[in-house]
Amino acid sequence: MDILLTGSVAYDYLMTFPGKFEEQILPERLSSISLSFLVDSMTRERGGVAPNIAYTLALLGAKPRLMATVGQDFSDYRAWLDAQGIDTKYAKVIPHVFTASFFATTDQTSAQIASFSPGAMGHAAEQSIKDITPKPDLVVISPNDPVAMKNFAAECRELDIPYLYDPSQQLLRLEGDEIERDMSGAHFLFVNDYEFGLISKKTGLDLEGMLEKVKIIVITRGKDGADIYADGKEIHIPTVPEQEIIDPTGVGDAFRGGFLSAYAKGWDWELCGQIGSLSAVYVLEQSGTQNHSYTREEFVARFREHFDDAGKLEQFLDN
Repeated sequence: MDILLTGSVAYDYLMTFPGKFEEQILPERLSSISLSFLVDSMTRERGGVAPNIAYTLALLGAKPRLMATVGQDFSDYRAWLDAQGIDTKYAKVIPHVFTASFFATTDQTSAQIASFSPGAMGHAAEQSIKDITPKPDLVVISPNDPVAMKNFAAECRELDIPYLYDPSQQLLRLEGDEIERDMSGAHFLFVNDYEFGLISKKTGLDLEGMLEKVKIIVITRGKDGADIYADGKEIHIPTVPEQEIIDPTGVGDAFRGGFLSAYAKGWDWELCGQIGSLSAVYVLEQSGTQNHSYTREEFVARFREHFDDAGKLEQFLDN
């Protein structure tokens, strides 16, 4: 299956705060909040939702394509992605503009405060899925310039291309009618539990109402795992216990990449979710969204520790 990933491409500036955000916030002073956190460390990492998903897909043997707008500082990042087997032909460089930047500070409880500067991502609406050859089998519409997200969803419907709708961080910028429009007709809706609640509030739709608009809904729930709603069934996927928690940035992206790697090969929903869950924990255990790796033997051994049918996983990896 040919998967085209659209969405943000960014450099991540990841910082750690040694305390707890909740202890620094005065609820009675929220209207005049003014805080500055002295952090312990900062690293600059490759990030962005689209290449994060693509990286996990590539780790598991897929050959995804990336469509995004990037800045004049992208050359090293492109070389890295190309070396992983990710097709960056449609990563368009915008002259005299920097690649998007994500600034995230994480506290001791893994709570996170972040800011995002769009940079070259602000030009994403200049691209069109109609220009992609050959036509992809599935398009992932992840957080991006809001106009671009709208355009890509409309083009997928026009071209009859199945798409995964993952509005994520852009939900705050989208109105209920916009969310409902682009969710309607999607093959997948991927959200976390907070985002699901926000969509429900903005659209007035409950789970049953959303399932009338989109075929498959996947809700990730942090330490409580994930739930897949498909074919009239609910499949619960538990988390894989972490060896240690370093940074949660990119965990959801890795889940999507693992899930899609199995879906692309026609595997059942349970295995899709289990591979997503295992893929996600590797990101949680270190800093950076594309710094982890594993051998086939390591991945299978860890899967066998937590899930029953490792034989299916081995068949998936063999195909």
